[in-house]
Amino acid sequence: MTESKLRDISTDFAVKIIKLCETIKGHYSLVNQLERSATSIGANIHEANYAHGKPDFIAKLQIALKECYETEYWLELFVKSDILNRDTAIDLYNQCGTIRRILIASINTAKENKDVKR
Repeated sequence: MTESKLRDISTDFAVKIIKLCETIKGHYSLVNQLERSATSIGANIHEANYAHGKPDFIAKLQIALKECYETEYWLELFVKSDILNRDTAIDLYNQCGTIRRILIASINTAKENKDVKR
């Protein structure tokens, strides 16, 4: 998968989270955490494309991966706290999981190719 496709998927995911967060009443600090982690995924993927070399590229993708894990946590917390119903969360959780798996594959590929000179 190309990095631009990953950027598109993560941007679409962030937009869905932003729209979701606009519908949640109360729990402002939790909503803020979800919104920040979800939008940070795409921001770090975007920033990786302007990295200063392979190690910086890998570091940015690793930050995006950590943000995926954090976003999954917040989604699960919202479901367990009855702030969000599971049916609404499952699609978002699956999308986040897809991004996470792509990031893991991209990081592994970048690490394997780190020492390869072109």
